[in-house]
Amino acid sequence: MSGRRGAAAVRRGLHPAAWWLWAGSMACAAIRTTNPLLLALIAAVAAFVVSARRTSAPWSRSLSFFFRLGVAVIAVRVVLQIVFGNRLPGHVLFTLPHVPLPLWAEGVSVGGPVTLEEVLQAAVAGLRLAVVLVCFGAANSLASPYRLLRCLPAVLYEAGVAVTVSLAFAPEVVMAIARVRDSRRLRGRPIRGIAGLRGMAIPVLEIALDRSLQLASSMDARGYGRRVVVTRRTRRIGNGSTAAGLLLVIVGVYGILDVGSLPAGGIPFVALGAVLVGVGMAVAGRRTDRTRYRPDVWALREWVVAGSGLAMLATFIAASVSGTAGLQLQVYPPHLPLLPPLPTAGILVALLPAAVAPRPRGENSSRQAVPTRARAHAAEPAEGILT
Repeated sequence: MSGRRGAAAVRRGLHPAAWWLWAGSMACAAIRTTNPLLLALIAAVAAFVVSARRTSAPWSRSLSFFFRLGVAVIAVRVVLQIVFGNRLPGHVLFTLPHVPLPLWAEGVSVGGPVTLEEVLQAAVAGLRLAVVLVCFGAANSLASPYRLLRCLPAVLYEAGVAVTVSLAFAPEVVMAIARVRDSRRLRGRPIRGIAGLRGMAIPVLEIALDRSLQLASSMDARGYGRRVVVTRRTRRIGNGSTAAGLLLVIVGVYGILDVGSLPAGGIPFVALGAVLVGVGMAVAGRRTDRTRYRPDVWALREWVVAGSGLAMLATFIAASVSGTAGLQLQVYPPHLPLLPPLPTAGILVALLPAAVAPRPRGENSSRQAVPTRARAHAAEPAEGILT
């Protein structure tokens, strides 16, 4: 029986929660540093793992969209700092025309001298946010959002539907734009500029509405939202435990991100909160009667993938607690960033999924089972609703 379950896990790919734990840990590690070298390494690791283990599914092509979004975030952050940012002392690069503002807007300035230090600080802040977006884009490219919905606890099923639909928005839009662009190119119509944008907007919107109607019909046909009657005491225990646990988790995460604000780095708060959330979900889950078709298994590979991301986050936390030099970029005065060994080793550990995770389906077979766009598009709604 165990061999059969292992074969099914390899055939169906890695558990989606393992990918999200790996990517979420990398994003939390990126938040804890302003070193551009470390941030670039995190983005490179995410891109390498995606290129090595992504499938032929439509959502696997969404990482490039997040990379472009990250570049736009960096550019917008720098432009906002140059035009409206608070002026900081340093090496003046150029001077913009200054517009005086009233006293209640002291933290904002329009124009004035622009220094190298404030541009570097804005660029690093934008880079950090861009890397966080890339990490979650990697999880979105590697994990099927529909399989992630099936793995959620029963109490989070309804909220998980909303979150999963929102997470699937970016890859579905990318897929719709690609289909419409290919169709217009075959017909000899413009695909660039204002004319191309105007010609693609209505078809993409129509595809999105059709997908929404298909999803609503599938959910209604399968009895989405049905409830099981439970006692008021059970509801109170479930809701109270979940609320208290989430509050402790939030406090603990704040302690992890803000070094020194809580004892032991906030880890005891996270552990106790996770236990309370688990108890609350188990109790509150009795309200929802759900069945799962071919549930995903959590085996050794899932532990290795999730553990590699957590190990990377642990190295960043240890480096912050021990005061390792190079974790934060020194802007006053500007210095070349260092490459601290402990966080660098943690980033390299995060490369393990590229070797441990199952290979994409059909990669080792003589006949490549790569579905066409039409077949993949038609199969997604059925896969997403099977619970």
